[in-house]
Amino acid sequence: MTVNPIESAMYSASQLFLTPVLLLIALLFVHAFYALGAFLWQAWQRHAGRAGGFELAAARARNPQLSLTELEALAARRMEFARIATRIAPMLGLVATMIPMGPALMALSDGQMQDVSRNLTVAFSAVILALLAASISYVVVNVRRRWYAVDLAMLEGVQ
Repeated sequence: MTVNPIESAMYSASQLFLTPVLLLIALLFVHAFYALGAFLWQAWQRHAGRAGGFELAAARARNPQLSLTELEALAARRMEFARIATRIAPMLGLVATMIPMGPALMALSDGQMQDVSRNLTVAFSAVILALLAASISYVVVNVRRRWYAVDLAMLEGVQ
């Protein structure tokens, strides 16, 4: 059986992406827990009525000339990376699942069960971490979005 050079090149190129994708998933996983910690700290501050928990009001207090549109932009900027993480983490998880499947299937056809097991472990571990990162980020983003909407409504009433 001859191997098509295009297929071979595509396989080789896809294998180059495994390490960068795994690194990105690891970074998103770490960021998700950092964001969760910051979120819990802000939730505690809001519950205690501390100014630090109300970022938009604090920004308005520092600069009373900020318009509601500028405050909305500030809120969007504050949530931007976490919003992106909720969308790309599952995609990267899928990529990190599919890349090791090629070598796993090749090892299976050669009867090398240890290589099959190693590749499947990488594939499933990566998707699990990616989905956890996306889930944590999703919760943080959605609760913060509600907080900011409430804060903006309050600030609009103050004008």
